[in-house]
Amino acid sequence: MTKSTYQFPEGFLWGGATAANQLEGAYLEGGKGMNLADVMPGGKIRFKLITTPGFNFEIDKEKYTYPNHDGIDFYHRYAEDIALFAEMGFKTFRLSIAWSRIFPNGDELEPNEEGLAFYDRVFDECLKHGIEPLVTISHYEMPLYLIKEYGGWRNREVIGLFERYATTLFNRYKKKVKYWLTFNEINGATHMPIFGLGFSPATEEDRLQESFQGLHHQFVASSLAVKACHEIIPDAQIGCMLIYAPVYAYDCNPANVLHAMKEEQIFNYICGDVQVRGEYPAFTKRYFKENGIKLDMQQGDLEIIKQYPVDFISFSYYMSRTEKKELTEEEKANGNIFNGVKNPFLKASDWGWEIDPTGLRIALNQLYDRYRVPLFIVENGLGAYDKVEEDGSINDDYRINYLRDHIEAMGEAIEDGVDLMGYTPWGCIDLVSASTGEMSKRYGFIYVDKHDDGSGTLERKKKKSFFWYKNVIATNGKEL
Repeated sequence: MTKSTYQFPEGFLWGGATAANQLEGAYLEGGKGMNLADVMPGGKIRFKLITTPGFNFEIDKEKYTYPNHDGIDFYHRYAEDIALFAEMGFKTFRLSIAWSRIFPNGDELEPNEEGLAFYDRVFDECLKHGIEPLVTISHYEMPLYLIKEYGGWRNREVIGLFERYATTLFNRYKKKVKYWLTFNEINGATHMPIFGLGFSPATEEDRLQESFQGLHHQFVASSLAVKACHEIIPDAQIGCMLIYAPVYAYDCNPANVLHAMKEEQIFNYICGDVQVRGEYPAFTKRYFKENGIKLDMQQGDLEIIKQYPVDFISFSYYMSRTEKKELTEEEKANGNIFNGVKNPFLKASDWGWEIDPTGLRIALNQLYDRYRVPLFIVENGLGAYDKVEEDGSINDDYRINYLRDHIEAMGEAIEDGVDLMGYTPWGCIDLVSASTGEMSKRYGFIYVDKHDDGSGTLERKKKKSFFWYKNVIATNGKEL
């Protein structure tokens, strides 16, 4: 334990983050319809399948496993898990609502009461322990019917269906939820449209055109959700959610610096500019022209986007990214849905994700300088192999060191003048990995006895990091 010299704000929202499709399980219970995650196979084959054009969105249990079907059974064990979060001292718990629990197909006129009642119970349990729910409305779990019959977010009709869904949530939970997020990691959609936009492009040539058209529809839908949220829950705050990675030039060669700048603009700033500033940034005009992207916008779209920006920016931070205009295959670094050049100054996780806590301080400063709205880190963490010792302990000092370094970077950014609302490390309890469908890629403070082959008792165990993070929260970041 080290003493921190940083002063975190009073009321800072310490907590943890999850997603419905990765922990709930019970994929056919309570009137829930099938969603995207339900057809995602488990194992490292997942990433290859979902990034190959023409993914068929079908279940084939003879060839693959489907770990999201069971998750970690949060659907039945939520009270036990929330009690553990409360024991750590969580001020907030980020979770998502499965759209297909509320509207099984996505286009029904009336919601599914069983689904609504389930989240009532979850929120009540959180509030009983003094934990504020932070709710992501759409987190990689689009109803499968909307994917197959509507073509996902390429179809403009989905805007109205999402507005109905979001409005239903605001009306139902207006006395229970004060913090909302619209779309998870919205800017990642251009790299992997299957997750955020609910479609697999037929060809790589279609990817950019269809992705940016789908994003435009989401921008309109997000603004309509902001409008409805403010009207129905006047004291609520609703934010966007980005995946953010500062982009470094490989060296001081101006060609590499310019390349890195362009990569940063396209990946990090388009979605933030539209959702916070309320307009497409100037550089998109040339980018769209050079890439043959022609957006179908209807009258009033830009006015809606301008009139209803989000209240704050939330984002995930796992790594930075280093770019070089010309690179060989050997120079590439693996990362969270994108590649870059290997950074010789950084170590990497077991999954090849480069570890860069200073990059978090850079990210916070970049975002706050550009937007001047409150920021919220809603994902950050280390996916690693954890070992259960003979005495049942899990000594994950590597995770503690990772989180300590990133919290110190947050403290530095606050000293720099950044307005930071809170911090919810990803996978506060072990859950199914989104990118690979593995249980062995563990992030949590709480170990779940569930394994890649589907075996396990689902018993929960407190890791060493559980007690460390409990003390961090109790001292408001003064003891790390």
